[in-house]
Amino acid sequence: MSKFWNKKINEAEPYVAGEQPKKGQKVIKLNTNENPYPPSPMARAVLRSFDVADLRLYPDTNGTEFIDAVAQAEGVKPSQVFAGNGSDEVLALCFQTFFEREENTDLSVLTPEFSYSFYPVFEKFYGIRSKKIPLREGMVVDAEDYIGVPNCGIVIANPNAPTSRSISTEDIRKICKGSPDSVVLIDEAYAEFADPYETAVSLLPECPNLAVVRTTSKSYSLAGLRVGYAIASEELIEGLKRARDSFNSYPTDRLAQKIAAAAVKDVKYHEECIKKIVKTRTYTQNELRALGFEMPDSSANFIFARPPKGIDAESLYINLRARGILVRYFKTPGINDRLRITIGTDEEMQTFIAAVKEEVSNAKDS
Repeated sequence: MSKFWNKKINEAEPYVAGEQPKKGQKVIKLNTNENPYPPSPMARAVLRSFDVADLRLYPDTNGTEFIDAVAQAEGVKPSQVFAGNGSDEVLALCFQTFFEREENTDLSVLTPEFSYSFYPVFEKFYGIRSKKIPLREGMVVDAEDYIGVPNCGIVIANPNAPTSRSISTEDIRKICKGSPDSVVLIDEAYAEFADPYETAVSLLPECPNLAVVRTTSKSYSLAGLRVGYAIASEELIEGLKRARDSFNSYPTDRLAQKIAAAAVKDVKYHEECIKKIVKTRTYTQNELRALGFEMPDSSANFIFARPPKGIDAESLYINLRARGILVRYFKTPGINDRLRITIGTDEEMQTFIAAVKEEVSNAKDS
């Protein structure tokens, strides 16, 4: 609290990101859903050849080179793509652009009860009413729970975080059709890791109220670059541009635009990385289940696992951290009996499983 802060900042409850190790600290980092593999060779080539003198000039406001690459990859028009400084900024602009403040409406934005923990931060910071929709058994988002419920917007992460479950494009179609006067925001940060892969982008021709938000942080290994994007109708994209240009007309820098464009174009490398992660995910799920852990089948690059009876999730998180293995633990009631575990390399996950086996054995002996 500070007398120099305004009321809004004094009352803010900021998002808390996953722990970042200190420089030189050697850990196995499985807590922030980063990609364990390096960025595309094409992206690295851009970095090596970039003329630093170009940084004296402002970047292209729209990020045309990157937007063109995304439009080509997704089969949409460039005018249907919006780029921002990471998907978090894009999501923040979506909340400001599409969802009404509470003083202007009695309606709420609908979100799953357990989902990306930045959503309630946005809602409170921008003064937007929210209604949390409980998950069904198995941590499933059920489309029927969002149909017929008055709202001023709907936000669903698909696959959902931290639960790792996904819903079908058919379910998303039902949700969009059920609220034709509201924007349905589908956060596809982890969509590429679903097997089989589906994207709501395919619904855009028939769902003008749909906005899909994506990122280069996860499947493209560019979390440190901060480039995210939205794909939607031209009408919705124009609204995002109005919000952006009322805040920051240059959200993505010159170097980031070029590197991200190259990564999107390197389709073969992108697909190879995803296949490796999905294979390692299957191994990790099988090993944990053999130890008595329970978890839904993951559609993301992480798993959400409940330790076997007699092992406390928070204690396991602390013990793994002491071993130099970082995973994510949420104190939130309802999910505080689980750990979110990012999928790393085969070697990292083998080390993780070995550590968990020791912890399980120690717990049985005590």
